[in-house]
Amino acid sequence: MNHGENNITVVDEEGNEQLCEVLFTFDSEEFGKSYVLYYPIGADDDDEEIEIHASSFTPSENNSDGELMPIETDEEWDLIEEMLNTFMDEQEEEE
Repeated sequence: MNHGENNITVVDEEGNEQLCEVLFTFDSEEFGKSYVLYYPIGADDDDEEIEIHASSFTPSENNSDGELMPIETDEEWDLIEEMLNTFMDEQEEEE
């Protein structure tokens, strides 16, 4: 995972690189991990619902690179969903 300002490059299972925009990141003391929620750049150009992806990651020492890892448990997915709902509620309040 390469960090830009708010962009990351994600490599899929077939080795294809896709530029994604970071929605937000957060840390979980409960699971001892950091998480990133992101979506492919260009996905917000049409009226379809944006597919948001989530991964856990371990930032490197200089915070320039890190490795994305899959979410492993239902408990982690529940936490991510809760954080996403809170984030979306806050965004709606700002509009």
